[in-house]
Amino acid sequence: QVQLVESGGGLVQAGDSLRLSCAASGRTVSSYFMGWFRQAPGKEREFVGGISWNGDTTYISDSVKGRFTISRDNAKNTVYLQMNSLKPEDTAVYYCAARIAGTYGSWGQGTQVTVSS
Repeated sequence: QVQLVESGGGLVQAGDSLRLSCAASGRTVSSYFMGWFRQAPGKEREFVGGISWNGDTTYISDSVKGRFTISRDNAKNTVYLQMNSLKPEDTAVYYCAARIAGTYGSWGQGTQVTVSS
């Protein structure tokens, strides 16, 4: 069983940057595609982006393209979400998830990101 813990969220001003981390334990996630999602109050969960097992391929949602990047360090069993030029509409709880056997079956508890204008 994979346990995921997100960290790095906080309260920032518009235009600031944050780097979220997703640390895995229990088993290695080095062979899994990893995704980042977010959910704002009253809205459905949104796919932010994902990264292939070796980091060679990343996918970024159009809503954050050009501002967010995803990376991973398999030696540390950790995935990152670098968020630049943050906007108030980026305010949400951010989650990471491991795609195992084709489904996102392992989720973290989320980290809150709040962007003030």
